[in-house]
Amino acid sequence: MSTPQIDEREVEFKAIRAQGAGGQNVNKVSSAMHLRFDVQASSLPDDIKERLLALNDQRLTQDGVIVIKAQQFRTQEANRLDALQRLQELVDTVAVTRRARRATKPTWGSQQRRLQTKTQRSSIKAGRGRLRDGF
Repeated sequence: MSTPQIDEREVEFKAIRAQGAGGQNVNKVSSAMHLRFDVQASSLPDDIKERLLALNDQRLTQDGVIVIKAQQFRTQEANRLDALQRLQELVDTVAVTRRARRATKPTWGSQQRRLQTKTQRSSIKAGRGRLRDGF
């Protein structure tokens, strides 16, 4: 199953001024981009919407809107593409469903090996104690 692609018409972009170093250019050019993506209003499948909303991610607001700030590049277009790519990566991570783990019991041999190493470790630690009876 391929992961669904984000429809750019469902994404809202806003140009903002970038933070950090950059000299005078950073004070006069709005090259950073704020991306806002409303998960509930999107055309994504319902199961992916549920998993996105269940994420414990600081980019997800209580209203179910994903906010991504891109300011790595000097141009608006590069930051816009970076934000879109990061949103797509987020959707891709929740689109992969993992198989449920089936609980198994340890084998008899593995239990015996575990007990044997515990016994060896116990005897090593017991030998570290203070000597008694004048020895």
